[in-house]
Amino acid sequence: MTRTGERKRGFLPLADMTAPILDPVLRRRAGLNIQLLECWPEIVGEDTAAMSQPLKILWPRRVHEGGEFEPAALVIACEGFAAMKIQHESGEIIQRINAFFGFAAVARLKIEQKPLYRQQQAVKPALAINEAQKAQLETMTASIENSRLRQALFCLGVGVLSDKNRHGR
Repeated sequence: MTRTGERKRGFLPLADMTAPILDPVLRRRAGLNIQLLECWPEIVGEDTAAMSQPLKILWPRRVHEGGEFEPAALVIACEGFAAMKIQHESGEIIQRINAFFGFAAVARLKIEQKPLYRQQQAVKPALAINEAQKAQLETMTASIENSRLRQALFCLGVGVLSDKNRHGR
């Protein structure tokens, strides 16, 4: 909103427009929110997320309104051997989910083995930079001691430069 009370015109991210509509529906039907679904790969890792997805949160019923809070169970659908991997890593996954929510929301995981139905992701074009740009990025990140941080910043630089190359900026 501007000072005069008019809304700014322009484009809004689709997630900003749909989240207020979908979050109450998901929360009512499954106890989930869009952020959990969107952040699932960061919570469990890309490889596990490719073979699993959260379905719903089962909150225990309270006897009365002032009753003690009890954490929920998160139902996860997964394919094949991902069930064994998730079961093995359940303690760490629960900690990550609770860190995501900011409180001890989930106490256990309930795993359902079934096929996942997902739309095919659009294939992203390969990132392309020339040798001079690659050398420039390597010299810029060479002084960073932490190898994971150095690699992450290098990948970020590749993404930015390839986007510039692709759009001719």
